[in-house]
Amino acid sequence: MKGDLKILVDSGIRSGLDVVRMLALGADCTMIGRSYIYALAAKGQAGVEQLLELYEKEMRVAMTLTGAKTLSDLSHDSLVQNSKQLGEVLNLPERNFIPELESA
Repeated sequence: MKGDLKILVDSGIRSGLDVVRMLALGADCTMIGRSYIYALAAKGQAGVEQLLELYEKEMRVAMTLTGAKTLSDLSHDSLVQNSKQLGEVLNLPERNFIPELESA
């Protein structure tokens, strides 16, 4: 079914890390409406440019930490789960569970 339609995520995207998470979960793209509007209201075009640069830097860091060289390299395997329940809901591989993070 994934090939037949595009998946856009539009809720709670506040950082480049959020974008990487959503892409790893299978989204084709994310919306950044609220962040965009805040940046635009605060500093106009320069604010939006700064926001996009920040998102790009955050995405590069997250991708480097997962070993992904391109956006298409992101997958469920890129994610680390901090809760067994979350892993079950998102159908993440058991090997991605880190028990030490569950109580954090």
